[in-house]
Amino acid sequence: MLDILSYGFFQNALLGVLTVSIAAAIIGTYIVTRRMVFIAGGVTHACFGGLGLGYFLGISPILMAGVFAVASSLGVEWLSKRQSVREDSAIGVIWALGMAIGTLFIFLTPGYVPELNSFLFGNILTISSADIAAFIVYLAILIGFFLVFYRHIIACAFDVDFARTMNLPATAINCAMTVLVAVCIVLTIRLIGIMLLLSLFTMPQMIAENFTRHFRPMALLSVAVSAVCSVVGLVSSYIIDVPASSTIVITLVAAYSTARIIKSIGNKTRKKSLQ
Repeated sequence: MLDILSYGFFQNALLGVLTVSIAAAIIGTYIVTRRMVFIAGGVTHACFGGLGLGYFLGISPILMAGVFAVASSLGVEWLSKRQSVREDSAIGVIWALGMAIGTLFIFLTPGYVPELNSFLFGNILTISSADIAAFIVYLAILIGFFLVFYRHIIACAFDVDFARTMNLPATAINCAMTVLVAVCIVLTIRLIGIMLLLSLFTMPQMIAENFTRHFRPMALLSVAVSAVCSVVGLVSSYIIDVPASSTIVITLVAAYSTARIIKSIGNKTRKKSLQ
């Protein structure tokens, strides 16, 4: 088992999964707190349009996916706030449009698109040193932004109207966080794929919510859960020779089930002690 650690591709996969799981846990806590899970899903599928256009034009699919992710996330904000369009309706339009554009351009692209399955279902073992460097730079920017604007982010996440009455730059904070969410989605696509991406943004927080409802401890616990489950899922995928994206999600679901059982036992114990 230890022999696999000597291989460069597995070292990259291990470092990549740790870095992205930490970033996804921090971003996911904001998404869950602000109830933006559906927005994250819409942006994730809108990225497919960028991937298809990138393949068709012969330029970096990741770069085009990033452009689509940022444009779609800001587009949802703009439609819902400035054009009086319901947010869920705007997300539905962006979601469908992105998938339609991606399907169209992939169909028009000559030949076979070899990396498409990696973007759809994930392929952790293809992570390169350049990908890891991008993950680390993003994580540093994300943590720095949270450290500087933590109180502003909390206020906007829980009650944006209250934040505006306190003269906080709510619009700027929301736009910045929306862009950070979009970039995190793009960087994570090759790790776990479009189809399973939302698990890293929601499952660790669902597990953490069984033990705390406060933002900071929830974020810290989500980071720990995400990192541990991602590593366990990666190692399990090597042992049983299956895609790591599936074992990571299954590990997260198993951890959530365990957390629910622990919480249920704790509640029953407290009720008995009060009787």
